[in-house]
Amino acid sequence: MNIRAIRGATKLSQDNSVEIESAVSELLLEMLSRNGVHTDEIISVYFTATPDIVSAFPAAAARKIGWGDIPLICSVEMAVTNSLPLVVRVMMHVNSKLSRDAVNHVYLRGAEVLRMDIAQ
Repeated sequence: MNIRAIRGATKLSQDNSVEIESAVSELLLEMLSRNGVHTDEIISVYFTATPDIVSAFPAAAARKIGWGDIPLICSVEMAVTNSLPLVVRVMMHVNSKLSRDAVNHVYLRGAEVLRMDIAQ
């Protein structure tokens, strides 16, 4: 087993707690599914949110899907001029048998434009 980082991002349609919970939960479950990862293999999850997201913590969505025993942390993304608004980014550290080039990074709901080179 190796430690791998799986990247992901999703774009919200608006800043409210229901949208954050829906979009982040969808993203996290898709990251697991596309990489064949079980929650027991997750080491930690790091979330960033663009400065325009203020209604809820992305980590709260992870707790609502049962990830209460996984170390989670949130921070604010840099406020770069003309950057895509309403984006939650994720870096999930996992124990995995996947090689680094076999990891599937997941970008949803319009966030694919952030990393066209690795978005599936």
